[in-house]
Amino acid sequence: MLKQVQHDREAAGGDVLLYLYTSSPPYLLFTQSLLFTIYYLLTPIYYLLFTIYYKVMKEKEFIETIKSVTGSKYIGDDCAYIEDLGIVLTQDNLVEDVHFKLDFTTPYKLGCKSAAVNISDICASGAKPAYLTIALSLPDNIDTDFIKEFYEGAACGNVEIAGGDITGGDKIFISVSAVGSAAGRRISSRSHARAGYKVIVSGEHGSSAAGLRLLNVLEGGPEFPAGIPAGCALINAHLTPKAQCEFSEQIARQINEDYAMMDSSDGLMDALSAIAQASGVMLCIDFDKIPYNKDIEQFADYKDLILYGGEDYQLIAAVPEKLLKKIKNYTIIGEVKDGTPGVEINGKFYTRQDIETRLYDHF
Repeated sequence: MLKQVQHDREAAGGDVLLYLYTSSPPYLLFTQSLLFTIYYLLTPIYYLLFTIYYKVMKEKEFIETIKSVTGSKYIGDDCAYIEDLGIVLTQDNLVEDVHFKLDFTTPYKLGCKSAAVNISDICASGAKPAYLTIALSLPDNIDTDFIKEFYEGAACGNVEIAGGDITGGDKIFISVSAVGSAAGRRISSRSHARAGYKVIVSGEHGSSAAGLRLLNVLEGGPEFPAGIPAGCALINAHLTPKAQCEFSEQIARQINEDYAMMDSSDGLMDALSAIAQASGVMLCIDFDKIPYNKDIEQFADYKDLILYGGEDYQLIAAVPEKLLKKIKNYTIIGEVKDGTPGVEINGKFYTRQDIETRLYDHF
């Protein structure tokens, strides 16, 4: 006799009907039990992966819709290069409880980071950071002391704050626009990587993601990793990142060819795959060459932090090999080759789709 039992369950497909045999031989009952166990284990995993994929594709779809509606030729890189005016423009938002928690930071550090993330985009273009405007939406509990400290922090990047706006809101919302000067510099594009170019990076990778993990631990998460003191360089890397202005300037002033450059705001792999996709090339990377703070080896998944952890705000560039004799303070981590667009790391190939579901979700 077959009895139909309906189980209301939140899953990717909605309500799911499960069929149970009320009178079956023992071997069938065992088989059914095994299948149902597998079902209950895999369904939440499938739902999680489906949700992550949907959210990543949602952001991508929004951007493509905006490009289609506006017809703008400037949308694609992190900065818009307005060539006839000799400037580059960028804008970034930081939202409380999405990009930062007040329990983890101070107004000064928040101001410093808000400026740095936009200055970093200007640096990724190769331009000189020149001006910032800052718009704030603030809840009722914010006072003038917060404003004072925030703007002192925002000024730490030594870029002039030229204006902005302040309104009320339920949470802190920060929107910063930055203007850069292209005078005397060659502006980059993620679509300008060429076969034979070397892939170079500034600084260390994975530190910010490790710092965020430590902050979550201090808030009451898992046991604090041995050997890593609170207030360490990893936490500072997350709370007060530094834009790589010098690295950017030496490339943009001395290069004569087209080149690609991005920052690692959304992770090293995001930058590598975005450059590969936009340029139609393969980036072949030696993982062992990627610089990182050895303290993050305390985490079992430290390699994922290096590749996918965001907010390091280091620069990744694909440049002609002959340029390397003219610049300093860089690390070669790979080279650009003709081939299927994507990233190859120590022989394993990753498409853009492989990478997107592991990147930070802004929604």
